[in-house]
Amino acid sequence: MKIWDLYAPIYKTAMKSDEKTYRLMYDRIPKVIDGLYVLEIATGPGLLAKNVAHAASKMIATDFSEGMIKQAQKGNCPSNLSFEVADATNLPFEDNTFDAVIIANALHIIPNPQKALSEIDRVIKPDGILIAPNFIHRHTGIRSRIWSIMLKIAGIKFEHQWSEKEYIDFLRHNNWEPVFTKRLDARITMLYTECVKKKVKGE
Repeated sequence: MKIWDLYAPIYKTAMKSDEKTYRLMYDRIPKVIDGLYVLEIATGPGLLAKNVAHAASKMIATDFSEGMIKQAQKGNCPSNLSFEVADATNLPFEDNTFDAVIIANALHIIPNPQKALSEIDRVIKPDGILIAPNFIHRHTGIRSRIWSIMLKIAGIKFEHQWSEKEYIDFLRHNNWEPVFTKRLDARITMLYTECVKKKVKGE
């Protein structure tokens, strides 16, 4: 957590190079969460939340880093959006609370991403949608590999590295079925993913 507190003041500036990529998500996600009660996990300085919350009925954006949440609370913010410090693997919310959950580019840095997905499963409604875009480090171009190395040198540790297929298989293995995916060109290639809960046989 300390590394993210350290980078919190400059994180927004550091993301400007991928602004075009994020703009694609800012355009798509509001259509998916229109009128829904939304939770975002690992919001960082709140860039995604502030750009999509207008479409939700209400949105809570969380992060494990207090420094990131302090940055997120600065500046203009939609009236239906609030920020909280929360652990992705131990969420402080009741079962079946949210219509949609967003976790962007975070599962690969969480030591136990399976626990995070389990917590999402718990707090999301049975027919809810999970929006989980994530970097895919393996089997991508030289630029992605270079940026992965640079971030590692900067102290940002990747607990997991997936190819596109491996990431989809990981989600499926943890009871989430991708219903829409799209590769997005960024400094590190990203796979934008929307999922629904996998149906249990007999349902």
